[in-house]
Amino acid sequence: MRAGRDRPLRAADMKKDVRILLVGEPRVGKTSLIMSLVSEEFPEEVPPRAEEITIPADVTPERVPTHIVDYSEAEQSDEQLHQEISQANVICIVYAVNNKHSIDKVTSRWIPLINERTDKDSRLPLILVGNKSDLVEYSSMETILPIMNQYTEIETCVECSAKNLKNISELFYYAQKAVLHPTGPLYCPEEKEMKPACVKALTRIFKISDQDNDGTLNDAELNFFQRICFNTPLAPQALEDVKNVVRKHISDGVADSGLTLKGFLFLHTLFIQRGRHETTWTVLRRFGYDDDLDLTPEYLFPLLKIPPDCTTELNHHAYLFLQSTFDKHDLDRDCALSPDELKDLFKVFPYIPWGPDVNNTVCTNERGWITYQGFLSQWTLTTYLDVQRCLEYLGYLGYSILTEQESQASAITVTRDKKIDLQKKQTQRNVFRCNVIGVKNCGKSGVLQALLGRNLTRQKKIRDDHKSYYAINTVYVYGQEKYLLLHDISESEFLTEAEILCDVVCLVYDVSNPKSFEYCARIFKQHFMDSRIPCLIVAAKSDLHEVKQEYSISPTDFCRKHKMPPPQAFTCNTTDAPSKDIFVKLTTMAMYPEDHYRDRLSRDTGNTDRIENLRKIWVFLKTAFHARLRCMCTCNRCTFCICQNFLNSDLLQSVKNKIFTAVLNRLRARVAEWGAVLLADDEGSVTHQVHAVSSVEDSIFMESSHGPLFLEARHVTQADLKSSTFWLRASFGATVFAVLGFAMYKALLKQR
Repeated sequence: MRAGRDRPLRAADMKKDVRILLVGEPRVGKTSLIMSLVSEEFPEEVPPRAEEITIPADVTPERVPTHIVDYSEAEQSDEQLHQEISQANVICIVYAVNNKHSIDKVTSRWIPLINERTDKDSRLPLILVGNKSDLVEYSSMETILPIMNQYTEIETCVECSAKNLKNISELFYYAQKAVLHPTGPLYCPEEKEMKPACVKALTRIFKISDQDNDGTLNDAELNFFQRICFNTPLAPQALEDVKNVVRKHISDGVADSGLTLKGFLFLHTLFIQRGRHETTWTVLRRFGYDDDLDLTPEYLFPLLKIPPDCTTELNHHAYLFLQSTFDKHDLDRDCALSPDELKDLFKVFPYIPWGPDVNNTVCTNERGWITYQGFLSQWTLTTYLDVQRCLEYLGYLGYSILTEQESQASAITVTRDKKIDLQKKQTQRNVFRCNVIGVKNCGKSGVLQALLGRNLTRQKKIRDDHKSYYAINTVYVYGQEKYLLLHDISESEFLTEAEILCDVVCLVYDVSNPKSFEYCARIFKQHFMDSRIPCLIVAAKSDLHEVKQEYSISPTDFCRKHKMPPPQAFTCNTTDAPSKDIFVKLTTMAMYPEDHYRDRLSRDTGNTDRIENLRKIWVFLKTAFHARLRCMCTCNRCTFCICQNFLNSDLLQSVKNKIFTAVLNRLRARVAEWGAVLLADDEGSVTHQVHAVSSVEDSIFMESSHGPLFLEARHVTQADLKSSTFWLRASFGATVFAVLGFAMYKALLKQR
């Protein structure tokens, strides 16, 4: 670990500028020090007071703009002095080493005056400056040391000479350092040890850097720590030198060739005691700490813009980081975090972020410990519901440091607007929210827990104060892993806008409670009947005796009337884990809501309208095709005439007849297999569709009834025409015919 400062602080880590105020008795050389710094030579004539000097950032060692302010008792009032003290970041109290009176005034006047104008908890750092060291052959440090021990706000003492330019640059460098790297928050001089807040911060940094969680920092971990903090690795010999220094002073500072927490804290104590506390501050600020040793809001809550109608998810890099975090703390390798392992994971947090309800929100093992899948699910839930809290948690874990990213915001994917998904009829989202709605005690909690694979027996063991209104788990749809998030919506007369906002709705009623379905029907009509949010009705507790619902129509008829899937029977009273069929169906509906909406529309039109649309498409294609080839001349030489002759040729008519014959033969074979099923359908619906189909048949084939194919088509039985497969295959045949005709037309045109 380097004591020097090789990595410049980020702009967010340091103050915007440093304001240095020089005070002291008259004629101690305050103005001379400023003018010697600026001109790099001792001034022959010294004014009573120097104007405020601003040193640009690129000139100073710390890369921070610095303002140097002089005070003159002859030209300024006490009120102006008090104002300058309140504006300063650091104050240099100047005395003359050859003037004992000026030294006595340091404690009798200046330090009490400054402390009166500042808060006790936020004392300004002080630098004692002994000027005119060229006039004496002795040092004033023996006199100054007791003063430094008495006042902890004194950072250091510098003896200098404005005439000989001795230690002038060092004076202002130490003043800068006192502001940017103050000793006060880190170290207690009286007890000669680091303060508890500093120990706590460095302990968190150690645990984050200990990537294998073995209690020591090995050479690879030390090199990584050195690189991310100071932008340069340590040579193998330098690493050994660091360990030898620790071994020399404490016995348990190094273990198994790795640096222990005690050794890590000892090194930083040593840096501070030797006046190189900028090393410790560089480490602290790299890990997100401010001057008060609190994690900064900029570190915990980086800027993340989320447009309306967009959701937040973890990306692939975030899941890899969380996977490594889980593996780091799963010491017994049982793919679950025990209470002790979870407590160890949260030691880098200022508080325990997860309560007992989390165990009933995600998957756990038989002992109630959060599994690997449950761990990732809980992070997914937090990201979806409260992304700012997720950013905060990732900051505590050191995501941006360990992954070497700018901030935790790089772990988040903001999905595109849901309207775009509907337009493109596809989604890139991986997390889908389902609001579970129903009356109290209808079985909503059972649905939530069933998603986690828990049957009724396991659900009865859940304490009331540990229940959760959320459940999240993975569901596979067409081979894709997606997260389904269930939210139990409390019963109320009207739902709020937030309670309506979701990807799919699960309306749950109790088959054994005759009053439960009425609420589902009412909520559906109030909020979802005219929306594009897909809905699924679940008949919970299907293992119990089903009673008639006290509603105008049955749940099955209600679903049929509103073009919804039929009620899905569901029960948690199983020996093994409950069935997940309804969760796959819910996730599929959430992934493809446009398909569900289109299905509802298609059911509204009925089979007759569908057949009529097919007839119109056929007539339109036929008319458009012939219109393109219509020609008024009979030259038999132009392109149009050649194509017209080709369309009327016996060869093309024969091809067309064979295509339609093949379609009908195929249809007859299918009818023979399905005849019994088709005849069992509703007679009224069949008759209605058959009449419609017959009229379509006449309108399409009447124009060209001279071939035997069309005579056969007129005698197709009602069962044949019942199947919409016939019209799909007929349309396909017509399409093939059109493509072949156009291909031959292009070939003839090319030859011509």
